[in-house]
Amino acid sequence: MNTLQLSIVHRLPHSYRWLAGFAGSRVEPIPQNGQSAENCLIGLKLLSDNNSDSAWPTMHKLSLALRDIEVDSAVVECEGQPCLFVNRQDEQTATCRLKNFGVAIAESFSSANPF
Repeated sequence: MNTLQLSIVHRLPHSYRWLAGFAGSRVEPIPQNGQSAENCLIGLKLLSDNNSDSAWPTMHKLSLALRDIEVDSAVVECEGQPCLFVNRQDEQTATCRLKNFGVAIAESFSSANPF
């Protein structure tokens, strides 16, 4: 199995949808009060490689890893960088596959300081 050791991705904080007329090539954030699970996308951004020349091929390899298990995904520019988008209902399957492929998933968490 091919692996992408040292690749780290982070989930983008917003939910997205395909921009009207640009399905598969452009996304837009969904307003927080308008989330529809059916057409909702989550985005993953590569943290481990800020060089955009090598980030695109890496993201395409991640997309291929998902395609191997029949999870639809697309690599689209968002916030000036290539991002991998999957349907919200496929998020757990996609992140599990990527972890098995050697990719680290950076998790956001809030810390309550007890002191």
